Amino acid sequence: MEINEVHKKLSLKVVKIGGGVIEDPEALARFCALFASLSGPKILIHGGGKSATLLAKKLGVDTKIINGRRITPKESLEVMVMSYAGVANKNIVSSLQSNNCNAIGLSGADGNSVLAHKRIPTEIDYGYVGDIDLVNAVLIDSLLDLGLCPVFCAISHNGNGQLLNTNADTIAAAIAAAMVSFYKTSLYYCFEKEGVLSNIEKNIVIPVLTPSKMEIEIASGVIQAGMIPKLSNGFDALKGGVYEVIIGNKNILKGIEPFTRLKITAQ
Repeated sequence: MEINEVHKKLSLKVVKIGGGVIEDPEALARFCALFASLSGPKILIHGGGKSATLLAKKLGVDTKIINGRRITPKESLEVMVMSYAGVANKNIVSSLQSNNCNAIGLSGADGNSVLAHKRIPTEIDYGYVGDIDLVNAVLIDSLLDLGLCPVFCAISHNGNGQLLNTNADTIAAAIAAAMVSFYKTSLYYCFEKEGVLSNIEKNIVIPVLTPSKMEIEIASGVIQAGMIPKLSNGFDALKGGVYEVIIGNKNILKGIEPFTRLKITAQ
């Protein structure tokens, strides 16, 4: 039997953690304990934009975000590498280790795991932002085979010595899609909300979201800012063969509703 056929009998959980959870030590500790308790192979991807913004402010570096995406000049990139690949990544890894999860912290440059190119400026020059070209799925699979849990930050590289800031939601979607050759892969976008909300004040969750429904909600102003790239990446993952994409708080890892499930069609 081919090794891929053996692996495809297993389910892989790819989880992206973001939002206010990373900035709240108690919430992060609870999340890491729950994530560590998940059985089977798993991968964690994290952002940390709020912490990076706070660090940038301390260092006197301006932060600019357009349509939920961060503009990354050279000085901002240095701050992000310090924050994402340094403090955030190692705090998460150490927390997982304290819960008997043998985590290994990675950037896209480590093991040439996430190769990207600098985004070509069009109407907006995003600076040192990377668009993903390749995920080293064989390397990631080998780490999983060793019983390790890869923990990726939101930093990629171009293969020529240049680190790049890449949206963590994008990295999560790309890794999940790359791993479908080896596993039945599920992608979870986990943050402090219960899902994509149709009414923030009343905390009403949209249970199922399709691309057409997303466009309607964007036009009406219900979905905006950072949620837009998250959803676009989630739909890209489904198109790439990912089994399911679910958005919500930490309870989605236990299958507890409410949450938002992405589907390509309404059926």
